[in-house]
Amino acid sequence: MSSLLPPAREGGGGRNAAGCLLSWLSNPVAIRLNLLFHVRFKKMRSTMSAAGVAVWLGTVVTILSRSHADRNVYPSAGVLFVHVLEREYFKGEFPPYPKSGDASNDPITFNTNLMGYPDRPGWLRYIQRTPHSDGVLYGSPTAEHVGKATVIEITAYNRRTFETARHNLVINVMATEEFPLPFQAEFYIKNMNVEEMLASEVLGDFLGAVKNVWQPERLNAINITSALDRGGRVPLPINNLKEGVYVMVGADVPFSSCLREVESPHNQLRCSQEMEPVISCDKKFRAQFHIDWCKISLVDINKVVPVYIPRPDPGTGILPEFAPYDPPSESLKSRDYFSDFLITLAVPSAVALVLFFILGYAMCCKREGVIQLVHHSSIQKSTKELRSMSKNREISWPLSTLPVFNPVSGEVVPPIHPDNYETTSMPLMQTQTLGIYH
Repeated sequence: MSSLLPPAREGGGGRNAAGCLLSWLSNPVAIRLNLLFHVRFKKMRSTMSAAGVAVWLGTVVTILSRSHADRNVYPSAGVLFVHVLEREYFKGEFPPYPKSGDASNDPITFNTNLMGYPDRPGWLRYIQRTPHSDGVLYGSPTAEHVGKATVIEITAYNRRTFETARHNLVINVMATEEFPLPFQAEFYIKNMNVEEMLASEVLGDFLGAVKNVWQPERLNAINITSALDRGGRVPLPINNLKEGVYVMVGADVPFSSCLREVESPHNQLRCSQEMEPVISCDKKFRAQFHIDWCKISLVDINKVVPVYIPRPDPGTGILPEFAPYDPPSESLKSRDYFSDFLITLAVPSAVALVLFFILGYAMCCKREGVIQLVHHSSIQKSTKELRSMSKNREISWPLSTLPVFNPVSGEVVPPIHPDNYETTSMPLMQTQTLGIYH
């Protein structure tokens, strides 16, 4: 019977077994399932074996076990909130897979959204690197969210069995007396990814190193942001490069002298030349965290002048200067668009036909340069004959030396020399030359 009860809420929100049982019995879904159970059980006693009854009971227990009560968490305003979506916690929500396989290594992904909305609140982020790793919800709520319950719907997908399970996470933001801490410093860590930095052990080591350098009485992590969310580039998959992460911490005492060393003119000059500044306390971080000291940000919120931008009054949303909306009546006459269609189609077609005839007449009936084409053809023939004569010079008078045409009239001109004329001293292209000068 314990599997039918919802789990206890986190942060002191648990209920005893009697209260859980009463709440489930008052649930309409549970009432229907109980009635269905009694009816089916009476039929199965007469028609099914004990093994069948056990299988059916297992199905009912699985359905009821997948409906869990809301899980409550109580983060503080101005303090980093981290909630891990453990794959092991959701594995028990899926029914046993009938085929062979290692169920402990099923790929599971998560989808998170604000109840009734497609996405999460603006201050809440989510990351899951691979389907075989846990998901993480993280962010920093502000004073505006104090006293407001934020319900996050968490849907788990089993990528092997295609089963889903849904839980609700209720985030109740609590107010803190020290919010906000007056002195805030933001560090850029180059050798970390955001999911690695969100681990409690790693984040604790970093806060311990900062506390040794800063020596505050109260020190809290305020926010963590991936460098990709600040416009950074995705690193190449070589040499174990990391994306980088920005970590903002707050304290109640002024910044130490070591943290202010980056503001010295010498270190500012080195940063402008893309050189690492000389920081005396860097060795306290270097063993585990590689900090880019040129990107550190030190803010004293007591010296920050707030800027208030008045918001315009939204009003009632009704424009009084316009009359009420008057839609057109249904008695409008239909319009015939056939004539418009003919005009739209006929005019471009007629213009295209006229241009076609003009272009055809210009290309076929007004051709010029016929004499030039004949001249060019004769030159090509002469060239071929000269190349053939170069092989044997003991031949008759070449045709290329005969006049082919009159350059002016285009008529064929008779030869100017007899057949027994001595041609050894006469140039081959004499006729064309005389014709050209003529």
